[in-house]
Amino acid sequence: MSDLDVPRFVKWAGGKHQLLNQFEPLFPKKFNRYFEPFVGGGAVAFYILQKFKPKEVFLSDINEELINAFNIIKTDVERLIVELKQHKEYHSADARGYFYEIRKVAPKDLPELERAARFIYLNRTCFNGLYRVNSSGQFNVPIGSYKNPDVIQEEKLKKISKLLKNVTIIVMSFEKVLNLAKKDDFIYFDPPYYPLKRGKSFTTYTKDNFLEKEQKLLADVFKKLDQRGCSVMLSNSDMEFVKELYPDYDISIVKARRLINSQANGRGEINEIVVRNY
Repeated sequence: MSDLDVPRFVKWAGGKHQLLNQFEPLFPKKFNRYFEPFVGGGAVAFYILQKFKPKEVFLSDINEELINAFNIIKTDVERLIVELKQHKEYHSADARGYFYEIRKVAPKDLPELERAARFIYLNRTCFNGLYRVNSSGQFNVPIGSYKNPDVIQEEKLKKISKLLKNVTIIVMSFEKVLNLAKKDDFIYFDPPYYPLKRGKSFTTYTKDNFLEKEQKLLADVFKKLDQRGCSVMLSNSDMEFVKELYPDYDISIVKARRLINSQANGRGEINEIVVRNY
């Protein structure tokens, strides 16, 4: 793998930091603009920004809390760090009480800066760094058992802020990339994975599900981008249902470690697929 320092500011289910060395030979050699419609923790985006330095980059997700955090890091990182230092101080004094006090606050009642700090604080201190909401859209992950969680991450946040300087970051559903992408652009899709066992996998990053209907729509968007002359790459679980959606494309296997499982022995290696049209 290259010696690029790819920063992380959130723990994210399905984050791609661990796969970058396997992805490196799979990326297109040349492209114009870069789009990532399920940006998640941003590992691939931060790699692309440093390795390829595209002139235009569009990062999006339907998770409003995540996108707000990206934008605050981009535009107001110094004040964000001050807010996180306050969270760290209060957490150190009364971890459990403070965590649940902050968790019950409705993010839409907060200014954008405080909302981003709350999001990062909860992510760094909750169980396994999960982002999960209930049917009402309320964050409901319990506190994690960390002795000294890295809440502030000052140097990482400053580096990410510089990387995002000229990046467009918006709340947007993945299919709307069809309104923006053009020939010779590169689009990477990292959707909530199709579950290996129905009802057993974590796929809910918002109050909406991402199952057969959504996977079929995504495959249709993939094909339309292919027909437009874009380079398209997609990650997903190694399931026949998924592979049957992409019969005309290159499918590679990568080995990923399961990082989110209540049992440590359930965190072994697992096959994932990478679909490409180039």
